[in-house]
Amino acid sequence: MSSPEIISERLLLRPIEPGDVEALHSLWTDEQVRRFLWDGDVIPWDRTRKIVEESLAQFEEHGFGIWGIRERDSHGLVGFVGYWHFREPPSLELLFGVEPGHWNRGIATEASRSLISYAFEDLGFRTVEASTDCGNAASIRVLKKLGMRLQRREVVDGLATVFYSVMRDDWEDAG
Repeated sequence: MSSPEIISERLLLRPIEPGDVEALHSLWTDEQVRRFLWDGDVIPWDRTRKIVEESLAQFEEHGFGIWGIRERDSHGLVGFVGYWHFREPPSLELLFGVEPGHWNRGIATEASRSLISYAFEDLGFRTVEASTDCGNAASIRVLKKLGMRLQRREVVDGLATVFYSVMRDDWEDAG
């Protein structure tokens, strides 16, 4: 499959590639971003590189992975959005994160909305799921803005976690 670029009103979403590893690693190791993304851990640079490689393979095989979020007028990486498998057994979920200097500007919502439309319209998904730590109020607000509904709460790896989803029929009705 191809690795699609997605353009929204303000953003360019492009699959992350090896040239993005430095910027992505910098974002993922930012103290405020890693708090919920990596549960506070500072991941090694090599792990970021391997995730980028795995993402590119996912794009080739399935048409999805992790996209870098760029503002259309600057093209510098300001965040990421995508679909990734989490937990065992694997569950495919929407994920997103934005560089703290770009918070509260609707970037995560705009990028995620574009990805949900892509999943339903181009990939044929019936449902898009997402999860986050119960304490991640900002991500919960984004999920609600996207029209996702709370499905359950549970403790995962010692962390209180909430699970949200939106079905294609509900998305089309809301759109």
